[in-house]
Amino acid sequence: MIKAVDRFLDHVTMYRLVLYYLMALLGAAFGFGFVKLVPHDPLALAYTTALAVSACWVTNKAFALVFEIPANNESVYITALILALILDPVTVTDLNGIAAVAFASVWAISSKFIFAVGRKHLFNPAALGVALSALLLDRPATWWVGGNPWLLPLVAIGGVLIVRKLRRLDLVATFVAVALVTVLAATEPARYGDALRETLNSSPLFFFAFVMLTEPLTAPTTRWPRIAFAAIVGLLFAPNIHVGSFYFTPELALLAGNLFAYSVGPKGRFVLTLERIEQTAADSYDFIFRSPRKLAFQAGQYLEWTLGLDRSDNRGNRRYFTLASSPTEQSVRLGVRFYPQSSAFKQALGSMKPGATIHASQLAGDFTLPSDPDIKMAFLAGGIGITPFRSMLQYLVDRKEVRPIVVLYGTETRDDIAYQDVLGSARRELGIRTYHAVAKGAVRGQYPGYIDARLVRLTMPDYLERTFYISGPQAMVKALRQKLLAMGVSRSRIKVDYFPGFA
Repeated sequence: MIKAVDRFLDHVTMYRLVLYYLMALLGAAFGFGFVKLVPHDPLALAYTTALAVSACWVTNKAFALVFEIPANNESVYITALILALILDPVTVTDLNGIAAVAFASVWAISSKFIFAVGRKHLFNPAALGVALSALLLDRPATWWVGGNPWLLPLVAIGGVLIVRKLRRLDLVATFVAVALVTVLAATEPARYGDALRETLNSSPLFFFAFVMLTEPLTAPTTRWPRIAFAAIVGLLFAPNIHVGSFYFTPELALLAGNLFAYSVGPKGRFVLTLERIEQTAADSYDFIFRSPRKLAFQAGQYLEWTLGLDRSDNRGNRRYFTLASSPTEQSVRLGVRFYPQSSAFKQALGSMKPGATIHASQLAGDFTLPSDPDIKMAFLAGGIGITPFRSMLQYLVDRKEVRPIVVLYGTETRDDIAYQDVLGSARRELGIRTYHAVAKGAVRGQYPGYIDARLVRLTMPDYLERTFYISGPQAMVKALRQKLLAMGVSRSRIKVDYFPGFA
């Protein structure tokens, strides 16, 4: 069962998973409404959902045309469905309610363009939309999805999948813990039980944590700022927190956290112009872009890449890819492998010509070199998973920085070996050797088969003293991690290349 869930998560993007989750919650709420398990008329819920989707879609389309930014349809639908789940449903005769839903929807989408710095929006769109609706129209969000006991199991199950996909357990756990501690701190001990039951069963705590808090564009991307962000929002989320007569609501708590996240996170969205395309191996190509300003990043980090697609598929028009370029290089290099049945995104990427543009944002990632240059390392790469190591090795070559590194590079055939120039430079100039594991057609000097425990022992007798970096297909990464653990390598010495929405 767990393996089946992991396979599903490996083949669905983060945004698509959240969209499916919200659709499932709305579908369940619609069905429960007919049997009175949800205190809302199902037709009113359907009407409110249609209204929110329409208002969000039209607003996004208009702003995308004005600002010449690719429209992210998944993001539009996610925002609209969140609003439908936290605002009270309205009927066709409730003109004030219709105005409030439309107002919240328009401002939620508008905030991505209006409240933005460097084309990166500051606030969670749905949170800002309902906050303005409460402030200006006196129509606050009721967060009804979080307070219904019949929907709570679905909220929890789907939320766990999202956290597992994003690997943001530290974020959610910190938020929940701080929120609960804050609630109890303002409660008499005799009422602890009631306070906990009310917070866990009848509040938006879990829906808020799984859906709103984890939104990647408005949350910090590195661990300690992320935990601080969760603690700030958890503290302000508690219903007993107030300044004088002003009480925080969930959406205001999140908006305050968004400001903190922006202050500590990477700034802006980049519009990159394609300069040229280089073939690096069989079916693998590097897209080399020019940036209007120098990107400040660490070797091994990733970006979210967005293309405007006329027709998208179930993977959407956004992808996370590791930067193959080094911080020492002027150009931005994206390494991609193409398959016979490539996604719509990769098909559009492959058809790009010099002069075409792509949007990049959300620079992040902890798969980077340690600050201590004396730490022994082992780079284990599979296929196009060599891209972060190309970034690191080129960085070390350019800086003439010698580090104790061994590279194990696994490919299906010799023709799949990429970046031979960089690997050769690292060997000649820094003494960093690369051992090739070739599954089919290995020649003298290459290891026949895949990277395994035997190859690790042969190439690095001191492997227990090394920190292992693993990058490649998800199945390979998981298998190698298990092999290393079985060989006695400490969990703390294994780092895997991970980013949200791996595709």
